[in-house]
Amino acid sequence: MTVCCALESQQCHNGSVDFEALAKQHKDAVYRQMIRVCGNREDAEDVLIEALLKAYHHVDQLRESAAFRAWLAQIAKRVCWQLKERESLLPLLQLSMLEDEGREVPGAEPLPDVQLARQQMKGLLNEAVDALPVLYRPVYELCDVEDLRGDEVAQRLGISRAAMKSRLHRARDLVRTHLDAALARQALK
Repeated sequence: MTVCCALESQQCHNGSVDFEALAKQHKDAVYRQMIRVCGNREDAEDVLIEALLKAYHHVDQLRESAAFRAWLAQIAKRVCWQLKERESLLPLLQLSMLEDEGREVPGAEPLPDVQLARQQMKGLLNEAVDALPVLYRPVYELCDVEDLRGDEVAQRLGISRAAMKSRLHRARDLVRTHLDAALARQALK
């Protein structure tokens, strides 16, 4: 990755600070950090380039060359947060542009065929859960319907965590088998 290419034509020697050398030395480590912070490589690259440019323009604020990596990482984090904030506001801006143009905003409600398919799937899932043996149903409902943690489910049911896991695995398998059979019957219709 050649993120410093935007800076290669510019060299900074502010006292003892050789910006290009420091950027080349630390850019890869900061890039890896930004992948984790930003969530993907493309945003991390964009963030790193913008952070390097900001750092270059404000290199006079760097007190010690040894602190360059942490300083650059902090700038990059702020840039990433700003990017995420802009992305979260994008749907609102698009909505505002549509309204300004006098165009109608599409409804948030799904199409009737999508609604019908969801209702049918919900009905099939309810049938599958109702068909579970009494031993497996409470574990499935607490874990997968109410979204409780495994430890809490085991404690509520008065069983070991291993027994809870075993019953949940069996319940999921039974639900999946029931749904597969029901969907296969519908496909034949």
